[in-house]
Formats: sequence, C-alpha cells, structure tokens
Amino acid sequence: MAELRKDHEPVLITEHGKPSAYLIDADDYEMMQNRMILLEGIARGERAILEEKVISHSNAKLRMEKWLK
Repeated sequence: MAELRKDHEPVLITEHGKPSAYLIDADDYEMMQNRMILLEGIARGERAILEEKVISHSNAKLRMEKWLK
C-alpha cells in the first residue's frame, strides 16, 4: 500500500491469469471520477450543440444571474 501511494501506479489484480481488477490510490480514483464528470458535461454540451438545443449568450447570462442571487 505504501508503494501504491508513493508511485501512484495502479496494481493489476488477476484471476486465473486474466485481468480482474485494478487497485489504485484513493486520491487518484477521486481525481479520475472528477475528470469523468467534467468529460460527461462536455459531451452533453457537444450533443446539445449538434441537436441545436442551445440559447444565446445574453439569455444564458440572465438565467445565471437568477441562480447567483
């Protein structure tokens, strides 16, 4: 565990010689989860653009002002 924390290298766990799971540092796991959330948000935005489900910049600012008050 100390080596895992020091090197941040995932450890491959095998079952009957075949990959079964990875053991990773908890901080690295949380960072990966945060990256996935960000990437999923970008993908949703790109999909909205392709589907033309967008609003103007000025309308977006008005909506955001309501949230920030």
